[in-house]
Amino acid sequence: MAKVSWESSDDTLFAEGKYSRAHSWHFDGISVLASSSPNVVPVPYSVEEAIDPEEALIAAASSCHMLFFLSIASERGFVIRRYMDNAEGFMSENEVGAFAISKIILRPKIEFVGDAPTHEEINKMHEESHANCFIANSLKTNISVAYREDKA
Repeated sequence: MAKVSWESSDDTLFAEGKYSRAHSWHFDGISVLASSSPNVVPVPYSVEEAIDPEEALIAAASSCHMLFFLSIASERGFVIRRYMDNAEGFMSENEVGAFAISKIILRPKIEFVGDAPTHEEINKMHEESHANCFIANSLKTNISVAYREDKA
């Protein structure tokens, strides 16, 4: 469950659109500062240091993919020391003219310990991870993987 909360700091400017988009996300006992993206709503009405919904969606897709990849690698006897992803999302107009995150590119950098899978095996594990990822299965967005291998 996720709880999202926002509160006005100045009721007099709300109707003019001059209100802070800063708000909080609460998950399992932790709180995270969130805001609209400064690319959408300029500072000072957004908070540059906060997580925005678009970043969170990209991170959720990346995290889901990674968790399935780690599970698959473990089941196949491969040992991973580090998995880092510099995922990126792209916005464009969709088929009905609304802006949407139209593409997410996952760029995992994986460091294996000992015997590493072949490039073909890694690609298959990424395909399987994508097919099983709940987030990927929930989105209309095109999600692709641009994999880069690092050896320990």
